[in-house]
Formats: sequence, structure tokens, C-alpha cells
Amino acid sequence: MICGCDEAGRGPVFGPLVIAGVLFEGDSELIKHNIRDSKKLSPKRREYLAEIIKKTAIKYEILTISAYDIDDMRKVMTLNEIEVNGFSKVIDKLRPDVCYVDAADVNEKRFGKNILSRLSLKPKMISKHKADDIYPIVGAASIIAKTIRDELVRQIAKELEKKLNLPLGSGYPADPITKKFLKTWVEKYGELPPHVRHSWKTAQKLMKASKMKTLDNF
Repeated sequence: MICGCDEAGRGPVFGPLVIAGVLFEGDSELIKHNIRDSKKLSPKRREYLAEIIKKTAIKYEILTISAYDIDDMRKVMTLNEIEVNGFSKVIDKLRPDVCYVDAADVNEKRFGKNILSRLSLKPKMISKHKADDIYPIVGAASIIAKTIRDELVRQIAKELEKKLNLPLGSGYPADPITKKFLKTWVEKYGELPPHVRHSWKTAQKLMKASKMKTLDNF
């Protein structure tokens, strides 16, 4: 049995981190459907392939870590450590013989070793950068993670956009639409919106600027 594990939502200031794992006997079915890195597929294609993967996988597991929980965990661990912890939980439930993971650490072997050290079983571990583009099994996990996170972000946008009448954007700090949304929200409400990662520099800078502005008004 082989499994692939990947995440979606490592970098955004909005929304959860989603970790997904898929278990298959082999990757022939995935190769047949040209499964690849989710970032290289259109949203419509991702949605289509996600349903095929869910139907044909022996098993799949999803772990969603909210923005609040990410902030809480970052008080005592790095983002890489959060991912190692999450990946190990997913892999432990799948119980593969061989596991392929998309390495988040700059040291790809260390990332795999750290996951392995937390598992109750000891599969063969292949930890690579860009594994979602190299191995169809990891590409499949990336598609599941990405489609689930996209749906969660749509739900967040639906909840929050009506309070500002502005689009939320992609949720990434570099997105000017997301930047404008956050800035306008803080100016209007004096605090960050729900589902925002307070530990991100983008959020901290906005709150610092808001407090400075409030002090200047005295």
C-alpha cells in the first residue's frame, strides 16, 4: 500500500491549513487520469479529479487546522513542526507500507525523518521537494487538500464579504484584494476579522498601524 500526503494553505493569512493523505494499492489509476500538482490544474479540473480520487482511493484522510489553532500552536512550535505533526496524524490513520510526502522543510530528508519519528508504524518514507509534481500519489493528496481548502475559503468569504461589501480575494498576504479587505475591516471594526492568522506579519503590521493611528488621535 502506498500513500501520498500534502497540504494546502501554508502561506495565506486567511483560513485553515488543510492536510490530506490518500491510500492506494499503486499509482496506475492516478497515472491514467494524469493526476498532477493541484496548482497546475484549473479549479474545474481539480474538482473533477478530486471526486475520482475519493471514489478510487482505498482510503483518504483530511486534517483541517484552523487559523486560531495555527496561532495557538505557533506560540510553541514552528510552522514546519505544525506540518510534521499534522502529516504524522494523517499517515498514522492510513497505515501505508510506503509513504510519499511533499517536504515543507528546506531539508527534505529531515522533514521525512521528523514525520517518521512520530508514527506508530514505520513505512518507507520518501520526502521530496515538489513531490506533488513528481509523484501522482502526492499530486492526488494535493488535489484533495486544495479543493477542500478552496471550499472552506469560499464559506469564509460568504460570511465576511457581506459585512464590508468587498471581495476577500485569495487570502494570500501578497494579494492586493486581500490586503484591501483586511485594511478596510481593521479601519471599520478596529480588529482583525474572524479566520485570520494573527501571528502572520501582515496581520500584525495592520494592527500595529491601527493602534498607532488611535494613539495619534488623542
